[in-house]
Amino acid sequence: MSQILVRFVIGGVVVSAFAVLGDVFKPKSFAGLFGAAPSVALATLGLTFAIEGAAYATTEARSMMAGAIAFFAYASFVSWVLMRYKPRALWATLGSIPLWLGTAFGLWYVWLK
Repeated sequence: MSQILVRFVIGGVVVSAFAVLGDVFKPKSFAGLFGAAPSVALATLGLTFAIEGAAYATTEARSMMAGAIAFFAYASFVSWVLMRYKPRALWATLGSIPLWLGTAFGLWYVWLK
């Protein structure tokens, strides 16, 4: 129970800090980049380091980086498809999920396995 409480407190503090960063930078659309995901990742890594040690936290951090790279590739491709071909957003996002999965599993196979 205390681990959940620590995650809640750390996550809340870091979310608030990232929200302030989102308000400072222009355009305001960047505010979403500084939302909950970075704070949850930082809280998780901190607790993992404290409980499991540095080696395990390193593996977790590499996995998070691979996931972020895969998501970046997916989001960039979806954005390009939406601007170039102007399909419905639902079809562009659903049709691009194999790219996300392929990138994530490819990075896992090459980098993390």
